[in-house]
Amino acid sequence: MRERTRAVSRGRTYGLTLLAAALLASAACSSPSSRTSTPKADAGTRTVRPVEGCGAGSWTDPAGLASDRAPARCRPGSPPARRLPEPRELTIATGTLGAEYVAPLRVALDKGEFAKEGLDVTLKVLPTPEALPLLAKGEVDALWAAPEAAVMNGIRGGFAIRWVAGNFSPDPKSKSGLWVRLKDGETAAAVRMAGRKLGTMIGKGSVIAYPMEQALERHGGGLDRIRYQQLGSADVLTALENGGVDSAWLLDPVWRRVDGEPGYAFLGGQPPGEPLGGMLYGPSLLDDDVDAGVALLRAYIRTVNTYFAADYKKSESFVTYLAKLLKADETILRSTPSLRMDWEIRTGTTDRLQSAYRAQGVAEGDALPESQTVTRSLYEEAVGHRR
Repeated sequence: MRERTRAVSRGRTYGLTLLAAALLASAACSSPSSRTSTPKADAGTRTVRPVEGCGAGSWTDPAGLASDRAPARCRPGSPPARRLPEPRELTIATGTLGAEYVAPLRVALDKGEFAKEGLDVTLKVLPTPEALPLLAKGEVDALWAAPEAAVMNGIRGGFAIRWVAGNFSPDPKSKSGLWVRLKDGETAAAVRMAGRKLGTMIGKGSVIAYPMEQALERHGGGLDRIRYQQLGSADVLTALENGGVDSAWLLDPVWRRVDGEPGYAFLGGQPPGEPLGGMLYGPSLLDDDVDAGVALLRAYIRTVNTYFAADYKKSESFVTYLAKLLKADETILRSTPSLRMDWEIRTGTTDRLQSAYRAQGVAEGDALPESQTVTRSLYEEAVGHRR
């Protein structure tokens, strides 16, 4: 995924086994609210009113998967804040504070967008294996991550967790994704991936499985027909270059090191127009305080509309500001296309993810229906969309 190097290296490299163990350990001491089968946020009883600045373009058909799909947008500064009657302290766990995909949260905090809603938000760096059980028990309010295999297995085990908002999709010019060293006689259009060793920081059970499956199947491979080599963030490119692995999933901006070089080919990345991560809520915001859950998404959406509505890297001053805020190298930040920030969730994404997890052998039981994995009603309420 784009700009996820730090998040992956700190969180996902712990592995699916450790996360599963944490989920099982926390299940025994989960509160009753963490096992609610139908959260209040899904009850369909909340009043949805028109929202100033958010018209027809503030919502798109979830079934739309066109690669050139324009993400939903309100006017800058919209949706306007609706301050809660009582202040609310919220904690959002995230694997990193420095990756570009976390920028809307960092900007919302820095520009006071959360505060306008009466929210005192803390961004807490936690590896996903540590954060997920806390989210399920309501000890963390939200998680900025992705609906990975461990999340699906946790929901199947009774945890009240839902994916409630998207984060981004890649620019079509991005080549973050699956790269391969070509063998003699091979071309980018004719590569046999079966039996190859794949270097990845993420390993099995990540949302990366879905786009990787698509790329592999186009080239005679499959998630069950390759060998995985899990590596540190600094080692993936080195292993590809020195022959330690013959394919790799390269993130921004690492792929630029091999782009255009002879002997390498890009086979595919995240589908354009389809976010694969974003905000996950637990019982704290799905059941206990749905108003705060809507307010949090309202502030996030307003930040996207105000600062990330289009190609935000066209503004040199904003990139300078963003680099300082993220403590990122400004040159590297400028070297890749802007992310297409997108708060909406596409129909069927968690179905496709679970299919890939099953192909990897990391999914437990039957696939979960989308009604148990996704809640769109909170961001729809934030922009005033009535179903």
